[in-house]
Amino acid sequence: MLLFSAGLLHDSWDGWVIRTDVPSVLATASVEMQDRNGTLMRAFAVEDGRVRLAVAPGSVDSTLTDMLIQYEDKRFYQHNGVDGRAMARAVAQALASGRVVSGGSTLTMQVARLLENSGTGSLYGKLRQIRLAWALERQLSKDEILHLYLQHAPYGGRIEGVRSAAFVWFGKEPKRLSPAQAALLVALPQSPETRRPDRHPEAARAARDRVLARVGAAPSVADVPRAMRPMPRLAPHLADALRAENSAKQRFVTTLIAPLQTRMEGLIRTHAAAQATGVSMAMIVVDHHTGDVLARVGAPNYSDADGNLGFVDMTRAKRSPGSTLKPLIYALAFDRGLAHPDTIFADRPTRFDRYAPQNFDGQFRGDVTARTALAQSLNIPPVALTEALGPSRLMASLRAFGAKPVLKGQPGLAVALGGVGMSLEDIARVYAGLAQLGKTVPISDQRQKALAPRQVIAPRAAWQVGDILRSIAPPAGAPSGLAYKTGTSYGHRDAWAFGYDGRHVIGVWIGRPDGTPVPGAFGSDHAAPLLFEAFGRLKSKLDHAPPPPADTLILTTAELPFPLRRFGPAKPAASGPAVAFPPDGAVLENADTVIKVEGGTLPLTVLLNGAPVASNLRKRHVSVGLRSRGFSDISVIDAAGRSARVAVELRP
Repeated sequence: MLLFSAGLLHDSWDGWVIRTDVPSVLATASVEMQDRNGTLMRAFAVEDGRVRLAVAPGSVDSTLTDMLIQYEDKRFYQHNGVDGRAMARAVAQALASGRVVSGGSTLTMQVARLLENSGTGSLYGKLRQIRLAWALERQLSKDEILHLYLQHAPYGGRIEGVRSAAFVWFGKEPKRLSPAQAALLVALPQSPETRRPDRHPEAARAARDRVLARVGAAPSVADVPRAMRPMPRLAPHLADALRAENSAKQRFVTTLIAPLQTRMEGLIRTHAAAQATGVSMAMIVVDHHTGDVLARVGAPNYSDADGNLGFVDMTRAKRSPGSTLKPLIYALAFDRGLAHPDTIFADRPTRFDRYAPQNFDGQFRGDVTARTALAQSLNIPPVALTEALGPSRLMASLRAFGAKPVLKGQPGLAVALGGVGMSLEDIARVYAGLAQLGKTVPISDQRQKALAPRQVIAPRAAWQVGDILRSIAPPAGAPSGLAYKTGTSYGHRDAWAFGYDGRHVIGVWIGRPDGTPVPGAFGSDHAAPLLFEAFGRLKSKLDHAPPPPADTLILTTAELPFPLRRFGPAKPAASGPAVAFPPDGAVLENADTVIKVEGGTLPLTVLLNGAPVASNLRKRHVSVGLRSRGFSDISVIDAAGRSARVAVELRP
């Protein structure tokens, strides 16, 4: 009968535990963005603005977990959720001293309290924790319960979990903590607000030292942290974009390099601080061998407080590229045999139907080589080449390199000088392709399956363009050898600079996100120095450019094949005017005669004995009355200043 009663009691207790309503143990963790090496770059808050970073198995230093168990729950791996001896000791101490000396709660009971977000101020609450602790021990392993504690324990403010705490208090992952740091993180969850180091440093220090003493560790003379560190927020625009693209994903591993991203963000902020209010900047750094984006800065500050619309990612915004597409135009022309770097172009006032471009300074240089025209960013030669290539071919090449240009209507010649919408990333794709000798480069912020590159432009043509760009003089004090090009859009709305060496390509944009002008902003004066400084922060020495492909023609203008010496179809020299009637020496009997002219350029001027008798003549015949008997001179002058003369005699 006694055995039956004991078994019944056991079954009753067992059923009571089994029927326990266990809350979900799968709490939402903060969405994270990491760099290529696993370094945390951005963490998004969860409910109520809390930061709760996921704690992966093996991500916490064993010093901390060993210290936690020794201090909080020595028999953690022996009890079934409730430590009877610890509970009895806590009760005896409370009765003897009249106050709570130790709580007697096991780590499992503390997990129960954290999962239910309940206090311990009532007997019912304590009993509920005991019941839930027993239930948890039946469903989870000890390591899983310990993981839940490390994931949910409070560490002050809205910080939950040991990994979040390690970041805000020590600025690092909880993998390599000192004993003093581990002790503080063991002590904080017991009273996270009254022991917060930034508010109650003495209480925090005392609690830490008690933990060290309890576990037999050496005392520490190090101070406790006096401020919460902000959670990492590198490349915030990219983090926003990735999360918007895949809202269900918990962790994004990017191709970025966190230390480099930090340096580039600092560089952008420094340069932006010297600009007028509302001026923004953006930058992208790419390894053109792999297509990996190594750094991406969408704005100087991820805020609108300074009026620069800092939440707008200007690496993706479509803007006018100014002159930055000219290298591609020349590369296409070199590829198709329309020109060579030493082909002569006529840089003079030219009208292309209704389009009459001018150089940025309003001046013209006359005959120049393609090399000079590109280096000096002249406008007439690339527009002439675009006319010969066809604007649609230029647009198709942009798309072939992976760019997504935006254009209303059919492309016209204005595309050559920036009449199309392009993003910083779009243009970087083109320059990465030029750096890779005309091959496509699949630029991405996340590791992806490698795609076979496509040859868009012949290697020799891309190399020739790079050779010209490397010859452009760098800003004062900057190293030579970087292939780079600047651009300024109409009205000084955008200033650009793109450059590449044998390994990397960097693009820089300066302007206002709302599209209003930045008076005096030039790519050469403002964006180029920033570009060169960015390369300096990327590495100490530029990587060498590739050698010229075997089929590259490296010749002077005089050595080129005749069709390549001068751009444009061969035209015979225009002939001057000639008087077809009356012929020279003619004897006329009638004073009124018709003058007929062949050749020459209209309009014409007709003179009789040196005096004009018809001007601005837009036809090739005119009636003239001879004024006196005897000999007279008839002269014709065309629009180019060329002339013809005949002598006639009027009989008496």
